[in-house]
Amino acid sequence: MGRTHKESHRAERIGWLRAAVLGANDGIVSTSSLVVGVAAASALRSEVLIAGVAGLVAGAMSMAAGEYVSVSSQADTEKADLERERTELATDAEFELQELASIYVERGLDPALAKEVAAQLMVHDALGAHARDELGFSESTVARPVQAALASAASFTAGAALPLVVVLLAPESSLVIAVSVISLIFLAVLGVLAARAGGAPALRAAVRVTFWGALAMALTAGIGALFGTVV
Repeated sequence: MGRTHKESHRAERIGWLRAAVLGANDGIVSTSSLVVGVAAASALRSEVLIAGVAGLVAGAMSMAAGEYVSVSSQADTEKADLERERTELATDAEFELQELASIYVERGLDPALAKEVAAQLMVHDALGAHARDELGFSESTVARPVQAALASAASFTAGAALPLVVVLLAPESSLVIAVSVISLIFLAVLGVLAARAGGAPALRAAVRVTFWGALAMALTAGIGALFGTVV
């Protein structure tokens, strides 16, 4: 008897990978930009750290709350669609059978075979068959609000902690340069890792995240320098 083999696909990582990459990227960009802006205003290291830590806590909570609300809305929509499908299966099973068979015909099956496949799948798990093939729901893409919120908060915290470590270690006179350079390196590495995990081109991902990170830090550094000069 041959052994069964379950292949692993990158699509299975879409949910947590999206939340983790988004959280870490935001953590690095927002915290490094905040730190660079405050440091450019000629603030002391202690003041820069306080601002950075406050930004880390506020950002992590904001990411978690935003991700939870967003994914919860998706989950509510999925539940409503499943409930509607359950009702339709209970009230008009024959129509639902024809509907499922027509989907398989559009995918290339012979009409007779499509109806036979649909009938067998509905006997096995009618709601599951319609959820997968009519609604497009799957185990790998199902909405998980708590998982997404925790992943976002944790990854944001990890990303935001990196610029703060630089603030602690770098000379106070060169905080702006040190945080900017190291943060851009962190962003490039994050872009490459995320691209490899998702099977995307690494160079394009690295350039994309470093460009927006550099732009954000340049703007906040300019504002911080202007504010420091005026005040």
